[in-house]
Amino acid sequence: MHNKSLVQLANSLRAGEFTSQELTQHYLDRIEQFDKDLNSFITIAPDSAIAQAKIADTLLQKNKAGPLTGIPIAHKDIFCTAGLKTSCGSKMLDNFIAPYDATVVTQLKAAGAVLLGKTNMDEFAMGSSNETSFYGPVKNPWNHNRVPGGSSGGSAAAVAARLTPMATGTDTGGSIRQPASLCGITGLKPTYGRVSRYGMIAFASSLDQGGPMTRTAEDAALLLSSMAGFDKQDSTSINEPVPSYLDFLENSLEGMRIGIPKEYFGEALSPDVGAVIEGGIKEFEKLGAQIKEINLPNSQLVAPTYYIVAPAECSSNLSRYDGVRFGHRCHDPKDLFDLYCRSRGEGFGAEVKRRILIGTYVLSAGYYDAYYLKAQKLRYLISNDFKEAFNQVDAIISPTSPSPAFELGEKVADPVAMYLADIYTIGANLAGLPAISIPAGMSHELPIGLQIIGNYFEESKLLNMAHRYQQNTDWHLKTPKGY
Repeated sequence: MHNKSLVQLANSLRAGEFTSQELTQHYLDRIEQFDKDLNSFITIAPDSAIAQAKIADTLLQKNKAGPLTGIPIAHKDIFCTAGLKTSCGSKMLDNFIAPYDATVVTQLKAAGAVLLGKTNMDEFAMGSSNETSFYGPVKNPWNHNRVPGGSSGGSAAAVAARLTPMATGTDTGGSIRQPASLCGITGLKPTYGRVSRYGMIAFASSLDQGGPMTRTAEDAALLLSSMAGFDKQDSTSINEPVPSYLDFLENSLEGMRIGIPKEYFGEALSPDVGAVIEGGIKEFEKLGAQIKEINLPNSQLVAPTYYIVAPAECSSNLSRYDGVRFGHRCHDPKDLFDLYCRSRGEGFGAEVKRRILIGTYVLSAGYYDAYYLKAQKLRYLISNDFKEAFNQVDAIISPTSPSPAFELGEKVADPVAMYLADIYTIGANLAGLPAISIPAGMSHELPIGLQIIGNYFEESKLLNMAHRYQQNTDWHLKTPKGY
C-alpha cells in the first residue's frame, strides 16, 4: 500500500480494495517500525487517526468522500492542531497544546485526510539541516549519517521513507524545496499568499509560505488543491481563484520557453549536481521546450539580503515568547526581568538566539537605515530581476541545492556555510514566486533535486512541467534501501 500514489490510494479506497482503517494502521505500523532511527515525527496520534479513519470509511461507503478522504497525512509541527501539541521543534513550545486548528489543517480535514501526527523540524523553522530541533536531528532515509535538509526535514524524510503518503511543509527560504531535494521527493512552495498562514506559527511573516510535500507532482497537485485558497483570517492571503491543478498536468510543453540563469552555475555548485541539472534540461528539450540563457544579475545579493530581512522579522515575531502567557516559563523567577531573561534563555536554542540577536541589531535605531532599509531596497532589485526574466521566458530551471545531502554535524559550527545551502532557493521567497523541486538524479546513492521557478500564481504550469518530466523519468519512484 505504501508504494501507491495519492491518486492510486484514493481510487483503491473507493474501489474497496482496503479500508481507511487498514491503510492508516499500515502507516502507523511503519512509523513504529522505522521512525526510531529516522526521528521524523515529534508527535504521533494513533488513537485519533484510527477514529478519523473510521469516519472516513463511513463516508466512503455512503459515496460522500472528499478528494483525500481516508488518506493519511502528517503535518509539520508548525501548524496549530487543536488538542495536539504544536512545538515548532522548540523547548519554548514543548508544553503548548494549540486551542484551534490552522486553516490548512481545517481545509485538509474537510478534504477527508487522516492525521497521523506532527513531523520534526528545525526550531521555529530556522535551519537547513533539521539539526536545530529540540527533539534531536532527523536522519536522511537514504543515509542515516546525512541530513535530510531543513527546516521541513521531518516531513521530507517521512514521505521519502514511505511513513506517510503526503505531508505539509513551510518554506521561508527553501525549507520545502531543499529537504525535498535532499530526500528525493517533490516539494512545492506556492506563490506568497496562495496558502493561508493563519495558524502557521510565524518565523518571517513576509516570506513564510505553506505547501505540499509528496512523492510526485500529480500528488502535489491533488494536495495543493485542498490547501490553497483565500482566507479572510489571514491578512496576507490573496483572493485569487484556485484552479483545478490536476486539469493542467497533461498539457504539452511544446514551445515553452525555459530560462537557465548563468549565475546559478558557478563555483558554488557541486559538479555532480551540475551534471544532473544539465541532464534534466535536456529532458525538457526532448519534451519540446526551448532553452534560453538568462541573467539574474543581483543573485549574489540574495543570501545577505535574506539574512537581514528574515532575522529582523523573526526578532519581532518571537518577542511574544516571554514566559508570561504561554510556552516555557523558568522556575521561580525573582522578578519580571528575570522571568523574561531566563524563560527566553532556557526556551530558545542557539540558532534561534543568533537570529534574534541579528534581527534586533539590524532593527535598532542606529542601524535600521544601514541594514534593514537597504536590504528591503535590494529585495526590490532581486524581485525586479525575476520580473525582467519572465518577460523573456515562461519558467526558470536551476539546481535546488548546491550539493547532495551533507553529513550530520558537518556545518553546525559554521553558520555561514549552513546558510549557503539555501542559496538557490531564497530568491523565490524574497520575490514571493512559486517554485518546485523534483527528483532529477543521484550522486553516490544520494538524491539530487531540480528546481523550477514560475511567475506569480502559475503553480499549475510548474506542476505540469514537473509531471511531464516525471512521465519520462523514474527518479521520483526511487525508494531508499530498506523502506
